[in-house]
Amino acid sequence: MLLNRRPEHRQPLVAADAVSLGVAGADEAERFLSHRENHAGTPLHALPALAAELGVGSLHVKDEGLRLGLGSFKALGGSYAVIRLVLEEAAKRLGRTVDVTELDESDVRAIAAGMTFVCATDGNHGRSVAQGAGLVGARSVVFVHSGVSDERVAAIARFGAEMVRVDGGYDHSVREAAEVAAARGWTVVSDTSWAGYERIPGLVMQGYTVIVREALRHLPKPPTHVFLQAGVGGFAAALAGHLAVVLGEDRPTVTVVEPARAACIYATAEAGRPVKIPHDEPTVMAMLECYEASPVAWRVLARVGDAFMTVEEEDAVAVMNRLARPAGDDPAIVSGESGGAGLAGLVRAAASPDMRAALGLDAGSRVLVINTEGATDPGRYAELVGMAPEDVLLQTA
Repeated sequence: MLLNRRPEHRQPLVAADAVSLGVAGADEAERFLSHRENHAGTPLHALPALAAELGVGSLHVKDEGLRLGLGSFKALGGSYAVIRLVLEEAAKRLGRTVDVTELDESDVRAIAAGMTFVCATDGNHGRSVAQGAGLVGARSVVFVHSGVSDERVAAIARFGAEMVRVDGGYDHSVREAAEVAAARGWTVVSDTSWAGYERIPGLVMQGYTVIVREALRHLPKPPTHVFLQAGVGGFAAALAGHLAVVLGEDRPTVTVVEPARAACIYATAEAGRPVKIPHDEPTVMAMLECYEASPVAWRVLARVGDAFMTVEEEDAVAVMNRLARPAGDDPAIVSGESGGAGLAGLVRAAASPDMRAALGLDAGSRVLVINTEGATDPGRYAELVGMAPEDVLLQTA
């Protein structure tokens, strides 16, 4: 399914979002990132063979499977928000400005040690929050729903988080985390927003702007099209918002891609307001299995999202396999179940004359997609791409 919007829907971002997702916000996120011991920009791969097959001029994949040892773009969001919040609390208590360079100072560490950060997650966001808390010496409590695999739970716990299992889906875990945090005085670091809770999800989104900033530095020319996957919408909104600010009228056509089984942003675009959709069958794209759009993300996407589409389960698995076994001189890329959803959207759109025409895809198009995660569940990845588990571990080492 494709929901294409008319060009006149495009509007400037509201002032707060333009600041958070613009140049100043990205500068701040990168400055914090530069103080991380294992910081390195992630690769940007050109895939000329696949571009030729799809009938586009060029195709680049930004590979977040190598980000900060977490294997996912989420490493940029939750941990960034945690560090910002610790520094703000330290500034309040110490009565002075506290910089990121002071994170290891004893007085700052003592303040962080008394803070507890809590979140709900499908897997990757929880690892980021837990990692951020570990970096500053704070405590973390992560709520996971019944669909999160034991392997992903163990991966979060390795960062020192206390794990809490919740019956139901992702939205249930979000509510439970918020209720427990309110009762115990903990700080919720969520990647989705709700009434009265926008600033922290905004910080999470601000961290994601680093991805597109790095990509723009290395692309020969800015993209004409981007395909961005969405769960609650924060990732897509952050990248699309930054592109809108820095490229203005030359910004690319933004297509938001979701699993057909969990398309809350698509439903929101149809309704023109954030909506909650009913739970359906689980999707293999587990990191995108969300049923309620984030209002702050929709506020951005309502202005800069040009098209919204869904992909099927087999589309995601086919992309995983294609990236693992490329044609021509294209590099092999390890992409988890949700990581290649944006590319799956491009593949589906490129195969449809109607979609190509609606999106303006042609032989001159310069397309950017993001591989948002590597093999964050190696066992599941090995099963879906028909690879021995030991070979997956070698590829992701």
